[in-house]
Amino acid sequence: MKKIAAFIIVLITLVSCNNKSDEDRTVEEIYVKQPVVEQFGFKFNEFNVVHDTVRGGDTFGSILDGQNLDTLRVYDIVEKIKNEFDVRTIRVGKPYTFLRSKDRYKKLEVFIYQQDRGSYYVVDLRDSISAYKKIRPVLVKQRTIAGSLDGSLSEELNKQKVDVALASQITKVYAWSIDFFKLKRGDKFGITFTERYIDDSIYDGVDSLKAAFFEYKGKMIYAFPFEQNQGSGKLEYFDEDGKALKNFFLKAPLKYVNITSHYTQHRFHPVQQIWKAHKGTDYAAPTGTPIMTTASGVVEQTGFTAGNGNFVKVKHDRTYSTQYLHMSKILVRRGQRVNQGDVIGRVGSTGLATGPHVCYRFWKNGVQVDALKLKLPNSEPMDKRNLPRFLSEMKPLKQELDSLAAVKFKK
Repeated sequence: MKKIAAFIIVLITLVSCNNKSDEDRTVEEIYVKQPVVEQFGFKFNEFNVVHDTVRGGDTFGSILDGQNLDTLRVYDIVEKIKNEFDVRTIRVGKPYTFLRSKDRYKKLEVFIYQQDRGSYYVVDLRDSISAYKKIRPVLVKQRTIAGSLDGSLSEELNKQKVDVALASQITKVYAWSIDFFKLKRGDKFGITFTERYIDDSIYDGVDSLKAAFFEYKGKMIYAFPFEQNQGSGKLEYFDEDGKALKNFFLKAPLKYVNITSHYTQHRFHPVQQIWKAHKGTDYAAPTGTPIMTTASGVVEQTGFTAGNGNFVKVKHDRTYSTQYLHMSKILVRRGQRVNQGDVIGRVGSTGLATGPHVCYRFWKNGVQVDALKLKLPNSEPMDKRNLPRFLSEMKPLKQELDSLAAVKFKK
C-alpha cells in the first residue's frame, strides 16, 4: 500500500507540474509578435491607426476638430503648413489616415492625405508642426500576351486581366490598316505593353504599347512604335518592314459598329421601296454616337435635304472629299478646318432613314467611289537612314511576340 500511495503522490506531482508548465506556455503563446506594417514611411505598429475618407461638407479644420483639437490649434497648424500643403485642395472621396498615440489619450500625431494613388501629403504634429509631399515610386513592368478573339478586343483584354483602356489605344494605332468591323472570331493577336505599379504593388494601368500583331484577312499585321526624330517625343507606328501603318484616311467614320449596307449600283431602298444605286457605305450605331472625319480637311458644306437629312461634306485635297449623312446633330460649320478623327456630328436617322446610322460617301476626282475598295495613300514613309535603327529596336520585340504566339497557338 505504501508503494501504491507513493506512486499516486508522484503521479499527482507530475501532473501538477505539467499543468503549470502548460499554463505558462499558454501565456507565452497568447502573445504573438505582430508583423511590422510600414506605410507612408511610418511603422503603423507604433500608432493607433484610423483610416477614413473625406465626405461632403468636410474641411481640413472639421476633420481635425474631431480629434479634440480646438479651433486655435487648427488655425495654427494651417498657418504653419500653408506653403507646403494648401488644405483647400482637399477633395471629397479622397482617403486620409490618422496616426495617434497608443496611450489612453489617443493624441493625433500625424495626418496623411492621399491626393491620388501616386502621391500623398504628411502633416507631422509631433515635436514641431511640419508638412511635406511625397511621390510614391512607380515601377514599370513589361508584359506580353496573346490570344484569339471570341468577342470584342476589350472583352479579351479583360479576360487576361489587362486594363481595357489599352483597347482604345490599339484601335487608334490600327485605325488606318485594320477595319475592326471585319475582325472575326478566332482571329489571333499578340500585344507587348508596359504597366505601372505604385510602390511595386498597386496597379496603376497601362503605360505604353510596345508592339502588337493582329490577324486580319489571313495576314499578320504588326505594329511597332518608333521615334524617327530622336528626342522629339513623336512616335509613329510601322510594320516589321518599316512601312507606315498610318494612311491618309481612317477605315471608317465610327468605332465598333456594323456595316448594314455597302456601296452598290443596285439596291432596294428600304424607305422609297424602289431599286436604285446606293453610293455610300452605311454604318449602324446608336443615336448620338460620335461621327469622325476620316481625314483632315476643310468643311465644304453642311445642311439638310429631304433625302440626306443633316449632313457634312469635307474636302481633303484636290483629289478627295467625303460626306456624312443622316446626322442627329451637326457639330461643325462651313469653312472650318478639321483634323483626322475630329468629331463632326452625331449619328441620327434624319432624312430617308429607317434607323440610326451614318451613310459615308467618298469622292475621288469628283466621282463617287466605293471607299472600302480604294487603295488609299500612306503617310510619310520612314527615312531610309532610320531603318537600321528601327530594325534593331524592333527585332527583339517581334521575337518575343512570335515566341509566345508559337506556344499559345501550337496545334
